[in-house]
Order: sequence, then structure tokens, then C-alpha cells
Amino acid sequence: MNSRAKRLILPVGGALAAATMIGATLPATAQASTADPDIKSSALTPSGNAKAIAGYWTASKLKSASTYTADSTVSAKLTKTGAAKAAADGKPGVVAPTGEGGKSAGKSRNVNLPITVGKVFFVDDKGKERWCSGTAVQSKFRNLVATAAHCVYDTDTNKPYGNFVFIPGYYQGKAPWGIYVGAKVNTHDDFTVYEDYDYDYAFVNVYNGIKQQPEKEVDYKTFKAHMDKGGVGRESATTVDFETYDRWTQKGGLGKVENVSSDDEVGPQFKGALAVATETDKWTWEKVAGEVYGLKNDKVTLKGKDLPQSDWPKAGSKLETRVDHVTKTEYDAYKGLGYRKIDSKGNYTITYYFVVKYIKKTASVKYVIYRHYISTVADAGRLGDNVGGQGFSWNQKLGKKVFTFGYPTSAHLDGNKPYSGHTMKWCYGTTTAAPVVAAYKAEEHQAIKCAFTPGASGGPFLLQYKNAKRTGYLNGVVSLTIDSDGNKRYDRVTTPYFNGETYGIYKHAANLWTGKLPA
Repeated sequence: MNSRAKRLILPVGGALAAATMIGATLPATAQASTADPDIKSSALTPSGNAKAIAGYWTASKLKSASTYTADSTVSAKLTKTGAAKAAADGKPGVVAPTGEGGKSAGKSRNVNLPITVGKVFFVDDKGKERWCSGTAVQSKFRNLVATAAHCVYDTDTNKPYGNFVFIPGYYQGKAPWGIYVGAKVNTHDDFTVYEDYDYDYAFVNVYNGIKQQPEKEVDYKTFKAHMDKGGVGRESATTVDFETYDRWTQKGGLGKVENVSSDDEVGPQFKGALAVATETDKWTWEKVAGEVYGLKNDKVTLKGKDLPQSDWPKAGSKLETRVDHVTKTEYDAYKGLGYRKIDSKGNYTITYYFVVKYIKKTASVKYVIYRHYISTVADAGRLGDNVGGQGFSWNQKLGKKVFTFGYPTSAHLDGNKPYSGHTMKWCYGTTTAAPVVAAYKAEEHQAIKCAFTPGASGGPFLLQYKNAKRTGYLNGVVSLTIDSDGNKRYDRVTTPYFNGETYGIYKHAANLWTGKLPA
């Protein structure tokens, strides 16, 4: 049933999508579709903002984002009379995949996970970071991602979600092949207008990948210039002792002294003395009038005036020293306060003595230094050049073997939670007619038996998956997870049936160029 015929029967449509694996031989050449699909193309991110969007998705945000469960789960009894009628609208066809730069994963008894598959991340209309699954798919400009439409387009606000990115090969917060920012999303108008889940698929054109470089510490001037240009960075504040603080600020670093009495109360020299006492001996302080001692020009002072050593206070005070290495000329010319000495190695030194008067004060002194770090990005190249692209197929018969891949994470309806969502999982099964789900107007879905939980939405159904090359033919994207027998355990995933209209939208998207990222 094509979209126009369906509109006459049902004013608003919804569909469920599943993940399966197909093993039958496919036609060797792609067949053109005679369908005339209603294509909805929506802009996502201007190229000038791509680097900022990629920088937004820090490792911590990637890990803390939650799966998008709205419009992705259902409990529906699977019966013969209630089965969807997925039907071809023309001849079957395929578009061949491209591998990972011609590389082979080699023979293995285990399933080699496809590096084309990863997560799509976005920010929903409530400002929350969300994710689904998705895959790179073959296209002219190696820039196309397939996922579920409900993972890109918000039918409540009638616009795409924000900050959309795709991360192929996602693993526990890492983006090994870079972050690919969405440029344009292409959907069927029956999904965006009628919320018809028989068209719950989307093809997203992405910019060249952006790869985060190792974080670098810089001075404040460089940090500010980087941030003023929209760059990503952070400031780190650390409490240190006075000596570290002094060395840091002498080199031009930024710092701050907290909880110190003002100059009006105790005089500027007192702060130096306070630093030694507080950081070395952990004393507390209070102001004592007339007994403020410090060090100025290497001499002990009282109220800012130099004192002879004979007048230094004894009770409640501590003698501090500082040794300076000097030249012979300086040594011979020195006439001030301090003891000259030539050490055993022949070095000329002058030792200065000064007194710190310990008095109690309620506030403690803290010395804070500020370090600045920036994150920069590099152009990682085109998506398809880095990870390859899955092929595409349409109008295929049911009853074929398919793989589905994705990142399930939510618990089953009975509370059991077998998946973390941080690593890719797979299912393998035979495609059958899915249950009709009236709430989503899902009348033409196919399904496979699979215990995936929500999080797998948008993950690919791949026919004829070749383990060595990690490629197959995209024949669906996970739309819904289903508990088909009411035992509170998800047992099936479904996908819209890919027909000639689907191919028409894919073909349109596969020929769009996203342009170059600005330098």
C-alpha cells in the first residue's frame, strides 16, 4: 500500500521497526523505483557551527545521555489476523556496500561488529541529552547515516531535534573515528505530517568528521582568545601553598588570595608573614593592635618601619630565614641586615633572619591558582572513507535472515536490565510480518525475534551480512521493541518495510553534498 492510498483509509499513521538478518541472494543491480515519494528535507546544523556542536558532546555528556524511549515500545499481541501486510510496490533492488577502506576483518567464528554502526546523539525539546542507534550507509559523497525518524524529528514541535551527531563505532564514551555533525535530515512527509510509523526512517547527511585532540594547557591570554572564537575549554582552580602561589603569579599565572585581612587592618607586609605561618604551621589568627611584624626589603618591620635585630620580639614569634646566593662583588659590598658566609663549595651566601609574630585570627588564608585548558579539533575526513557504508535494499521478500545491531539499554517491562547501552549488541533472525499497532498506524512492518530493549531504535537490519567485511544491505531500521506475548519481556523488534518510496528518499539523500567544514 503506498502512502497516498493509505491516507485515504487512515488520516494519521504510525509504524513499528525491527532488526533482522537476511541470508538469501539479492539481485546484483539496483532497480530504479517508479514511486514518487513525498520527501521532507530539514536543515540541522550550519557548517559554521559544526565544530561547536561536536565540542558540546564531551565524553561525560556521551556517557550521561539517556536513551530515547518515547514512541519506541509497545505491548502488542501477535496474531495472524493482526499481522502487518508488508508488500513490495515494484521490483526488488540493491545498492552495493562499501567496506572499511577495502580492509577485511578476516575469518572469525564470532560476529565481527560493524564499525559503520554507532550512536546518534541529540538534545530533545526539554533540553535533555538523548541517543539512539544508527549506521553509515553508502552514498555518493560518503556522508549518509540511516536511523529511525523518531530519533531525529520531533513530531510534537514539527522540527528536528538539536545538536544532532553520529558517532560510528561508539564504545563507552569514546569516538574512535570522530564525531559527525548532522547537516540535513531527509524523511518521508507521512512521518513528519501524519506521524505514520510505517515511514519511521530517516537519512541524515553529515559533515566531515571532527576528532577531538588531546586537551592542552595554555596561558590565560591564549585561553581567552580561543574561547572568544567559540572554542571549547575549561578553567581549573586549585588551592596551593604560598610558595607555589608566589611562583605561579611571578610567571604571569592567574591567582587569588582568599580570607586575608585588608591592608587597612594589618598592612601589606603582614600578608607575607601570614602566608608562612598559615601554610607551614596551620595557625589561626586574629588582629592584635601594635604587634604587626613582617618582612620588607629583607628586613623585619613593625608598622612598616625597619627594626634592628635587638628589638625583634621573642615571645609568640618564630625566626624565619632566607638564604640568597650572591656574587663576590655583592658579598663584599653588602652592609645590611644578614650574615655573610662562604660555604664549603666556595659559594657566597647571605642569610637573612626575620620574625613572624603569631597572633590568632578566625579566618584562614587560601591561595588559589587558575590553570586554563583548551580543546581543539581536527578534520577527520568523510564518514564513508573512514568506516565504509552499508548497502541498501528495497522490495525484498519476507522470510529472509537478517542481522540487527544496536545499543539496547533499558530494562525489560519486568524490571530485568541485561544491557548497559555503552557497547554494541546484535540479534539474528528471520523476517516475518509484525503485529499491527494501531496507536502508531504501523500496518506494514516486518519483525524478527530479538530480546533487544529500548536503545536499539534506529539500528540497522542488514541482509547478507558478510562477517569478514562487516557489510551487508540495509533493509530496515529498528523502530519499535515489542512484547508480543504479554509476559513483560521484549521479544521482537520491528522495522518499516523498505519499498520503492523508501528507496526514492534514500536516493535523494545519497546524492546530497554537505560541503566543507570552515577552517
